[in-house]
Amino acid sequence: MSEPVLKVANLVKRFGGLTATDNLSLDLREGEIHAVIGPNGAGKTTMIGQLIGELRPDAGSIHFMGRDITSMPVHQRSALGIARSFQITSIFPNFTALDNVAFAVQAHDGHSFRFWADARKDQTLRLPAMAALQQVGLGHRADITASVLSHGEHRQLEIAMALATKPKLLLLDEPMAGMGPEDSARMVTMLQKLKGSVTILLIEHDMDAVFALADRITVLVYGHSIATGLPDDIRRNEQVRQAYLGDEAEAV
Repeated sequence: MSEPVLKVANLVKRFGGLTATDNLSLDLREGEIHAVIGPNGAGKTTMIGQLIGELRPDAGSIHFMGRDITSMPVHQRSALGIARSFQITSIFPNFTALDNVAFAVQAHDGHSFRFWADARKDQTLRLPAMAALQQVGLGHRADITASVLSHGEHRQLEIAMALATKPKLLLLDEPMAGMGPEDSARMVTMLQKLKGSVTILLIEHDMDAVFALADRITVLVYGHSIATGLPDDIRRNEQVRQAYLGDEAEAV
């Protein structure tokens, strides 16, 4: 078996007397969607912060593509191919969808944001931006100002901004947050089409989406992994049912 894209070993993060990440180990295989689930306060966002480089672990290690990145800053991890979407969208509302993605390409390539005007003309930025919009199903909305896009389209746009940087690992932090059933179904379909083309770590509360998308699932409780396995194994795991899934395991 090839080396994991991401390997987390014995990760610990404390905030005073609170242990937010408790001896956490997990790995992501190339091309898979690996979901991390757990109740509020389970430590999912803290884990993401450590993976992206915003938080420094107190113990343990993070390896990406075989390289130790435990102490590496955010911008260097981004340059290596780690991209993230947020629980709250971070777009420029007064620019078009295409402009937003072109700016993301421009920033990732190290160009100054003083030259935004160039990003609105430069085809070396706009061609990959359009390709990313098409990947997420927003090609037909490229020239629409972001402020008038729907909430679901904002989430699609943010993922397009991440994909345009050609990441090897995409960290998705609750991409279905605040969505209705129709937008959630559209997001699931879009992510299913991405499966295999990029390795994805998915944080999500929507269990229907998780079980529809995930190749494997890790369950966090109080910062500690209580189970990792195939979706069917997680459904049947009695410890997981008691700690988190409950009746939801019967419904999905």
